[in-house]
Amino acid sequence: MGIVDVVSVFCTLPRTRRHLKKRKQFQTVEMKMRIDCEGCERKVRKALEGMEGVSSVEVAPRQHKVTVAGYVDAGKVMRRLARRTGKRVEPWPYVPYDVVAHPYAPGAYDKKAPPGYVRNVVADPTAAPLARASSTEVRYTAAFSDENPNAACAVM
Repeated sequence: MGIVDVVSVFCTLPRTRRHLKKRKQFQTVEMKMRIDCEGCERKVRKALEGMEGVSSVEVAPRQHKVTVAGYVDAGKVMRRLARRTGKRVEPWPYVPYDVVAHPYAPGAYDKKAPPGYVRNVVADPTAAPLARASSTEVRYTAAFSDENPNAACAVM
């Protein structure tokens, strides 16, 4: 057995697809969870830091927000956190205020949202029509735009 044979054994690819493992992508998972005290915060950190693939865990107790970054699956992280802490866990339902066109629409505005955030109505099909501008609203706002000063003359 020569050196070429030894190297070729180490460099061959598996013959079946069963041996190939699909790599998980790096992602950030944001969750909403009630965090009352420092003990709850410690319990969350302890439950998630031992999980395989987790790079970092951030807990914001005032916002009731948990952010996990790493090569993980969002569903598995949420299930593990719910099982280990015994609390209800849901995906983070809020987006920054600037993302939504009409942040004070009935479906978007939420009193429980942290400062600077509104409910994510773009992802929610029931509240999306309330928070989006209709075609007539778009025409009226475009008619009185600062970008086109001659547009108001056409209306008058």
